Formats: sequence, structure tokens, C-alpha cells
Amino acid sequence: EIGQWLAELDGAELDGLDRDIVRLARRDWERVSRVPQELAVEIARASTDGQESWQVARANDDFAGYAPALERNVKLAAERARCVALEGQSRYEALLSDYDFGLRGADLRVLFGALEQELAPMVGEASAHSPRHRLAVPGPAQQAAVAGTLARLGVEPSSWRGDVSAHPFSTWIGVDDTRITTRYGDGDVESLLSSLHEYGHSLYERQVDPAFARTSLAGGTSMSIHESQSKLWENHVARSPAFAHVLSQELENGGFSVSAGELHASLVGVEPSPVRVSADPLTYPLHIILRFELELALIEGDLAVSDLPAAWRDGMRRLIGIDVPSDALGCLQDVHWAAGSFGYFPSYALGCLIAAQLWEKLEAETGSREEDLRTGEVGAIQRWLGEHVHRYGRRLDTNELIETATGRPLEAGPFLRYLAPLACRGS
Repeated sequence: EIGQWLAELDGAELDGLDRDIVRLARRDWERVSRVPQELAVEIARASTDGQESWQVARANDDFAGYAPALERNVKLAAERARCVALEGQSRYEALLSDYDFGLRGADLRVLFGALEQELAPMVGEASAHSPRHRLAVPGPAQQAAVAGTLARLGVEPSSWRGDVSAHPFSTWIGVDDTRITTRYGDGDVESLLSSLHEYGHSLYERQVDPAFARTSLAGGTSMSIHESQSKLWENHVARSPAFAHVLSQELENGGFSVSAGELHASLVGVEPSPVRVSADPLTYPLHIILRFELELALIEGDLAVSDLPAAWRDGMRRLIGIDVPSDALGCLQDVHWAAGSFGYFPSYALGCLIAAQLWEKLEAETGSREEDLRTGEVGAIQRWLGEHVHRYGRRLDTNELIETATGRPLEAGPFLRYLAPLACRGS
């Protein structure tokens, strides 16, 4: 029926908003309709089976037991890619378009290659210059600090919920009903970062132009832009030296005393780790570059599933300089491939880069945010993001939105300048 409705609209004279609604609806429908029903069913079953197999394999550090499920997912993803690929697209690019329409694999190779060349040599000196400091923050103090900090940002009970989950996530039922969660590890400070990370995702959805509600334009335009919003609040707000004064004050309100300087050192300290989700801001993109390289090779047929563990270990030594002690802490740590999600990982690193580029433009136009962040005042940040990023919804794709917001194509320079203080390098 949707296809028939779209066909009836061919040649119709539509205004700008309706034209974009139809354009996005047609694009979404065409991608889905190119996949045969039998293949779609098999992909769904393989995703469910793959996740169950992965859970068991990860618990038992048993890659061999999981490999058949992964081989099945790789094969099906490649088949689906052949169905949805546009003219000139590689199989991997076709899958990348599920998450970031318009991005090209060749461009990512160049961008990530340049990023690797800069970041990998920085790991050692940054670890020495800015080591991670551990803080034994009790869970109740973390919860009090998270609640107090989010309240400063406008999270109030009439239209927000904040809850606990095994893995932080955010969801939105409507513009005035937003749910965010975090987790609290006793003696940790990850919750201070993850709560603002999820806030960034939710604020994006809340500030999309209301005229787009219940249309194909509503919602964030891509995974990398969405991740840029969460990373902007995590990296450039929560990890800023100025905002550490707010976080330390909120921790003190919860019964834990720590100086702003000591807290900031804990939030930005560099410590190479085999685990992506606990990685510091410098090594995190290197974790993603490894996953990008490997999933690209899997989909394009250049890497056999059986060779994945060894390739993973080699990549970790090359990129981060550490040995992976087990497959559970290596190629079994993420659920994405087990669920059949290929092309998803790049958005995590791209989000870091886009966030830094947006932040530089934001400060160029509004002035330094340091004094406001020291007191927890974020209204100017919220308004700038709403005007230059959020309001567009899906109307602009990733590359067009970056250029519209910053006046430049995506580049690594702003992110490298953000990281420079960790390695004691000049900006």
C-alpha cells in the first residue's frame, strides 16, 4: 500500500516540507522492499539465534562455539547488502547506509587512517602524562550527583524519567516523555559520564522541529549525528575542567568529598584497556577503528570468521599496544555482530569527531563556555544545538548537516585539538 501511495505522488507538486517527507518515505520504503521476505525472515531469526549464541560463548570464552552463528550473520548481511546496494556502492557501504545514509567506505578509510596515524603514537605519552586516577565513589553518592546534575540541565519529573539499567540507554515516547537510564558501579564515576551521554541523545529528539511530528522527518538523522550529541555532552561538558566543579559539588551533596581537579583527572585519564565501553576519550576511537577494519573485511570477504580472534589481537597490539587476554575480552565483547548489525560501529568514532567540530563552531559563535559550565549554566549550548543541529530532524543527512552547522566537511582536526592536553601537546 505504501508503494502505491508513493507511486500516486510521482510528479505531484509538493511544497518543501511535504517534498522532504515523501523523499524520506520513498527512500525508507525502497530499501525495505528490495529485500525478499524470505531473506528478511532468515535475517531476523539469525539475529535472535546469534545473540543467544553470543551470550553463552562470551560467558564461557568460547569463540569456536559462536563462530557458526557469526558466519551465518556475515553471509546474510552480505546477501542483504547485494539487495539494497545503490549503483556504485560496495556491499559494506550498502550496510553503512542503514545507519548513516550517504557515507562512503572509501572516505572512512581515509579519515580513520589519518586518525589512527595521529592517535596510536599518542597512547603511550598520554598514559604517562594523564594517567587515570581511581575514585572510590559509593553508589548512593553517584545517584545523588546524577540526579542533581540532570536537574540543573532541565531534567524534571513532569516530562523525564531517570532510572537504572544494566546498560545505559535512552528512549522517547513523545516530545514530553523522555526516559534515560544509567548504571552505578560501586567505586566508579562512569555514571557521571553515561548520564550526560544519554541526556545528549534525548535532548536531540526533544528539539526536533515540532512540525515534523509523526512524519518520516521526525527523529535524529543518523547514528553518527546522534552519537555526536551524546559525545558532545559527555566529552565537552561532563569531561571539561570547568564542569568538574559542578560534578564535585553534586557529589559532595551526596556525601562524597572530592576536589574538582581530582575528579577531572579521573574522568579524562588515559589507561589502555581491551574493553571498548570503559575506554578513555583518547583510545576509544582506536577501538572503533579496529572494529571498522574487521567488519569491512568480513563483509567484503577478505577475512574469514575463523581468523577473527587472531586479527583482533593483532589489531589491539598495533593500535593500542596491549595484549588481549581472552576472546571474551576481545572479539566476543560486543553484541553488534551477533545481532547482525554491520556498519554500526563507525558511528561511535564519527560521533566523537563531529562533536568536537560542533563544539569549536559553537564556541566560535557564542564565546567560551568555561564560565557558564563552572556554574552549570548550559542554556546557550542547548539553544545553539537546537538551532544548528536538532531542529532539522532527518531533513538533512549526515554530511549535509555537518557542513550546514559548521561550514566545513567532517575533519579530524577539532577532535585532535580536544585531545592535545591529555598528551601534553600544543593545540
